[in-house]
Amino acid sequence: MSDENRTLLEEARETINRVDREMARLFEERMNAVRKVAEYKIKNGLPVLDPIREQQVIERNSALIEDDELRSYYISFLNESMAISRKFQHRLMEGSRVAYSGVPGAFAHIASSRIFPDSVCVPYGNFKAAYDSVISSDCDCAVLPIENSVNGDVTQVMDMAYSGNLYISGVYELGVEHCLLVLPGASMDGIKTVISHEQALGQCSAYLSKTNWTQKTAVNTAIAAKEAAEAGDPSVAVIASEETAELYGLCVLERKINEGAQNITRFAVFTREPVTPSPSNNRFIMFFTVKNEAGSLMHAVEAFGKNGFNLRALKSRPTKETNWEYYFYVEGEGTIADKSGRRMLEDIEEVCGKIKIIASFDRDVTL
Repeated sequence: MSDENRTLLEEARETINRVDREMARLFEERMNAVRKVAEYKIKNGLPVLDPIREQQVIERNSALIEDDELRSYYISFLNESMAISRKFQHRLMEGSRVAYSGVPGAFAHIASSRIFPDSVCVPYGNFKAAYDSVISSDCDCAVLPIENSVNGDVTQVMDMAYSGNLYISGVYELGVEHCLLVLPGASMDGIKTVISHEQALGQCSAYLSKTNWTQKTAVNTAIAAKEAAEAGDPSVAVIASEETAELYGLCVLERKINEGAQNITRFAVFTREPVTPSPSNNRFIMFFTVKNEAGSLMHAVEAFGKNGFNLRALKSRPTKETNWEYYFYVEGEGTIADKSGRRMLEDIEEVCGKIKIIASFDRDVTL
């Protein structure tokens, strides 16, 4: 090798060494920022993976590369960097505690473990106990059902959201497939009683209407399966998930017995952190009560449309504070962090009593 080529090689290697030293320093700086992101996610009940954010980073940063030949390699570099960041966040979040109502195998447990695969999922006996565990700081967040596509709202959770002190950091959709579970060796002919959560029984009402079985309710589907397995009565069937059958040693007699091809439950993640509306969030959930004046509700509803917000849901429930007084649940599309959002809030404040913004997020996430 000529002296000139050797000099060029040494210069190139020195450049690589200098860049590597700088990259090592920047790597530490980046991972310390990732640590803060993980802490924020634990505090606000957010999952590690945010695919929209990652795609935005790739699109923005890859545009900084002027060399077309190198751009695809830089995108690969970004993907690897974000994968390493996720691994680090997963490790940091292993100690976070997520409350749910039920026992292992309940749909809430399935949802919790999918949203927070690296956290400790803690079972509680009912919705209120799971909700209160976050208030007392025993858990970092709670995953609770708010609505089912077949059987409607989970009103107990809705009422707690209205009167309680927690907020919603995100909403997740879990497809529900109910199965008929029995003890090993039991047959359809021998079934006399079916046990499940009242929502599950309602979601399978068309199927159950063809039987003469006695229906009994349980706190949730997995508890029903656990109790049936422990009782050892072949005349008792359970409506629950296939995962639940595997957990408690039951057999699946029939699958997909729930009404409708798309049976989806929406789960909300409840946290202690107050909602901070962001311009990037296009969905919101809020509660309000209206003043006892003619036209108040009409003017409140008009305020959303007038300022460019689409109402996906408007529901009323008794406040349980004063007879015949109701609160309204609103779920809407639009960014409430901008000028139009502020105008909308100013407009409804004129005709409303209590206003509570409980959630600001980007979209429902499918599990």
